Amino acid sequence: MPLSRKVVENINLSGGSFLGVSRGGAKTSEIVDSIQARRIDMLFVIGGNGSHAGANAIHEECRKRKLKVSVVAVPKTIDNDILFMDKTFGFDTAVEEAQRAINSAYIEARSAYHGIGLVKLMGRSSGFIAMQASLSSGQIDVCLIPEVSFTLDGEHGVMRHLEHLLEKKGFCVVCVAEGAGQDLLQKSNATDASGNVILSDFGVHMQQKIKSHFKDIGVPADVKYIDPTYMVRACRANASDAILCTVLGQNAVHGAFAGFSGITSGICNTHYAFLPITEVITKPKRVNPNSRMWHRCLTSTGQPDFH
Repeated sequence: MPLSRKVVENINLSGGSFLGVSRGGAKTSEIVDSIQARRIDMLFVIGGNGSHAGANAIHEECRKRKLKVSVVAVPKTIDNDILFMDKTFGFDTAVEEAQRAINSAYIEARSAYHGIGLVKLMGRSSGFIAMQASLSSGQIDVCLIPEVSFTLDGEHGVMRHLEHLLEKKGFCVVCVAEGAGQDLLQKSNATDASGNVILSDFGVHMQQKIKSHFKDIGVPADVKYIDPTYMVRACRANASDAILCTVLGQNAVHGAFAGFSGITSGICNTHYAFLPITEVITKPKRVNPNSRMWHRCLTSTGQPDFH
């Protein structure tokens, strides 16, 4: 696909991906064969941890063949889970869009008798979107993320707290990250085309659990479940992300022209920097349960320790 200035001049005004997205793909050797055949000397890989791992594999294969190819990654993931990065572009937009879903759940829950709004947000292994959206909206009563374990039943479980909220407020709103509560669900060994473990749907499980719990105790509860995953993924980048994307992209090009390879262009400790891909793919960045930001979220929701 020839990417002339005329072709790409307005792609920043649209959501989604102009180039398309996929899981898995060709073998590394085949990709490098194509790079070599087309005499490509700069490759820019845009994506999250999986894409960075792929970029590193291509970089190593190019080195093995002694090809003069600069492989530079640009961190793009709404989960904000790339190690050492302050923020990845897509995250701010995801949080902003997630607030719309939370506000809808809040309105629906408040309008119903014993309404319980339940919103599932993206975040396989990290709860940054759920935490930040909960904190920024100020409408969440319970926020559950993968990094913090919890129990649903028992004296100190989530269900008992929801009972208290309905009795006290008459309604409540719960926000869960998609990777939360996986230890409470039946595990699957199935993987997607990229090798990621396919998670059990905690949002649906939570919806069913709330319904059955309140039915069992004889208390009416009207659960309003919202999963805005594809709405969040498809929306246009906001101004903050548009600027971040532009700067990271420009820096990536500068790095490639300078002859660097096996690096990613990111923002670390408020500074734009080049980071070795090998370092950022060692593990995903996760919410620190002892961080001030998570404790700010707990202060906002007022939720107890569910143990």
